[in-house]
Formats: sequence, structure tokens, C-alpha cells
Amino acid sequence: MALKNDNAPGRLGGSSRAALLLSGGGARAAYQVGVLKAVAELLPRPARNPFPIICGTSAGAINAAALATFASRFTLGVHALEAVWGHFRSGQVYRTEFLSLARRGAAWLSALFLSGLGVRRPVSLLDNAPLADLLERLLRFDRIQQAIAQGDLHAVGVTCSAYGDGMSVTFFEAAAEVRNWRRNRRMGRRTRLGVRRLLASAAIPAVFPAVRLQHEYFGDGSVRQLAPLSPALHLGADRVLVVGVSGAQELRARVRSRGYPSLAQIAGHLLNAAFLDALDVDLERLERDNRLALLLPPEVQRQGEVPRYIEVMTIMPSRPLDEIALEHAHELPRSMRFFLRGSGADGSAGATLLSYLLFEAGFCRALIELGYQDAMRQRDGLSRFLRLTPSDATSPAVARAEAPA
Repeated sequence: MALKNDNAPGRLGGSSRAALLLSGGGARAAYQVGVLKAVAELLPRPARNPFPIICGTSAGAINAAALATFASRFTLGVHALEAVWGHFRSGQVYRTEFLSLARRGAAWLSALFLSGLGVRRPVSLLDNAPLADLLERLLRFDRIQQAIAQGDLHAVGVTCSAYGDGMSVTFFEAAAEVRNWRRNRRMGRRTRLGVRRLLASAAIPAVFPAVRLQHEYFGDGSVRQLAPLSPALHLGADRVLVVGVSGAQELRARVRSRGYPSLAQIAGHLLNAAFLDALDVDLERLERDNRLALLLPPEVQRQGEVPRYIEVMTIMPSRPLDEIALEHAHELPRSMRFFLRGSGADGSAGATLLSYLLFEAGFCRALIELGYQDAMRQRDGLSRFLRLTPSDATSPAVARAEAPA
């Protein structure tokens, strides 16, 4: 789905500032790396960062922050992301040792039925300490301010959900003119980004532990995020490339349940509600506002009291990711397969949950390739969005895509 009007930028006047929006989705976020790989190959050499504004939520926040640290060397940053995701193991994200999983499972049962008697009250089903160690080793957050000072980056934001008041909070680093904002159930707060804020944004409720930042606890940013596009617009974007991790549902026939849903099926349903539904609704809302904006004369739009036209392009998976997850389920460590089997995650009905937790190289590489192919299928629209001239869009990637089979 691409919401665009070739006359819109001319009507509105002024310079255009592009934003990249990366949604959440656990291991599904590998798909975003494939799209970024296509973008990097479409850009002329040497490639400057085409996205002055980068926003992410949950696993998308980690990709966003990593890309921001490489804003001065965009192509190198994409290659680094591909190298990490393409060699992932679940043990690099959460502890997969049988004893660790058994202890946390027992702690949960005790908390549910015995009020935590005899054990420390659990905070999550999985321990993501390995992910914290990985991010500490790989990310250089000081490079974000350097990129902003050099003009290679305007702003980067990661969104978390506050457990105390349910507020959706976007923590951002940006150029001096960007101000904090506050709206109904959402706000933006200038700060220095770091590993703890990324862990908070990616803390799937009950699966990964909440993170305390100053005086409150935060969890996954996709929860209660009613307007996913809002942070990019507040940070100054007037065109947005949205890379989602859901798609192709309309291609599948509606399946009726033959029995009571499994625990994995229920969990997958809840995860989809948190990660995917709000983005679809926000895109529909923006499409409606864009139609209204195009009916208004430029002098009225410049007053700022009416909806402004926002050029949006979306790239979504052309194939259901849970189907791909089933093909790679055997890659999970034996301990995880054992614990997930009882929840029904090893069957087609529970594959959605599996797709969020399957941080394994084969699955991630399959998603990277799918993202790359989906982006290249939209290379004409993507080139227009990136403001590439015909001479710019003559990269090896385009040549390969246009070559006869």
C-alpha cells in the first residue's frame, strides 16, 4: 500500500524530510533488514543516509538505533545489521539453557498458584540478559550525536510503554529545534539513548522483563501505541517509509477453529493485536487526512491548524511470516522446542508465537531475503520516494532485478 500523490510535494512547497518507521515484532524484524538492504543498493555511491528521521518500536527500535549509530555511513550500517541478523541464535537474545527455562517456568507456576511461595516472584518467562550483552558490545551510542552534529541525522526515536500510567513515551535524540511533545496518551521526551531504553522498548509483556528508567517501569512500545506514525511526524517528517512485519493476510482463506485455541494461538493473537493492529488503523487515518489535505489550498495548510499532506509508502511481507516460521521451527534449541510444544507453538495454529521467538539464522535469512525481494518489486515507487533520479537508480541491484530470468 502506497499513499502518494505526485503533485502533493509541489503543492505544499518547501523541503521534504523523510522518515523511516520500523515496527515491532520480535524475530520478525529481520524482514526490515532485507528492505534496508534493497534501499542501500538502490542508492548512488557514496550513499548518504536517506532517512534524516528514524523511528522504531520494540525490535524495530533496536534496528532503528543501530541504523542511527551508522547514519554517517548508511550502507555500512545496513551491512552490519545483515551480518548480525544473518548469524543470529536464540541464545544471543534470551537464555535457552534447560535449567534456566525450567526455573523461570516453575517460578511462574508458583506465582500463579502459590503466591510466589518459596521462590522469588518472577518478572518474565524468558531472561534476555544475552541481548543486553550483545547490544553493549555492538552499539556506539555516542555516534548518534556526532551524526546529528554533522547533519547526517535529524532525529532518532524509540517508543516504550509506561506501566504506571499507560503512556506511550518516545525517547529521542534530535537537532536542537525539536521540542518535547505531549498528546493524549503519548509524549516525546528528549534524552540520551542507550541499551536500557532499547531493552524497555523490546520488553514483550510477560515474555521479557520490564525495565526501570528513573522512577518508573517501561515495557514494549507497541503496547498502547495508538498512533505509531505520530513520533515521526512530531520529529519533523513530511514523508514516511513504513516497514511492517505483517502482510499477506488477505491472500489466505478464513480458517475456522476446529477446537479450543491453544495457549500459543491465544498468545499469538494477543501479540498481533499489540504489534500490528494500531499501525493499520493509523495508516487508514492518515490516508483519510491526506485526502482532506489535498482539497485545501496551500495557504490554509500553512496555517498548521488543519491536516497536512504526508507522503507515505509502506512495504509489508508478501508471504505470511508464520508459515516461514513453521518451516524453520526445527532450528530452535531443543530446550525451547520442548517448552513450546506443550503450548501448541509447534503447530500451524501456534506458529505466530513461534515467529516472534525464532531468533535463528535460517529463519532470519529467509526474512531478509523476502524483505529484499518485496522492496525490489516496488523499486520504482521506492526510487520516487527516495527522490532518486533515473541516473541514480542504475545500481547493480536494479540491473539484477531487471535482467531476464
